[in-house]
Amino acid sequence: MNEKTGKLYYSIGEVSQMFEVNASLIRFWEKEFSVIRPKKNKKGNRLFTQKDVDNFRLIYHLVKEKGFTLEGAKKQLREKGEAIEKEAEMLKSLKKIRSFLMDLKAELN
Repeated sequence: MNEKTGKLYYSIGEVSQMFEVNASLIRFWEKEFSVIRPKKNKKGNRLFTQKDVDNFRLIYHLVKEKGFTLEGAKKQLREKGEAIEKEAEMLKSLKKIRSFLMDLKAELN
């Protein structure tokens, strides 16, 4: 269970909003990357766990932020998964700090 939201599963719409991408990209990456394996309910709707979201975040970081090809991202995940995970978490923290500082600057002006 996600400690922040209390959710066990996320819908494809929720995941697509988290990363500001189309649901089709999530479905595509699900096929391309074996680390993303959502469960499906009786209707066939995808249910993503927090681990799936974390893996999607790593893939997003490699492909969208660092410019890797899909094959390059797969190779990086195989060879340097833990280091990439730390890098992505650090980047996420830095973005939060930047956002906070920009809000603070706006309040002061």
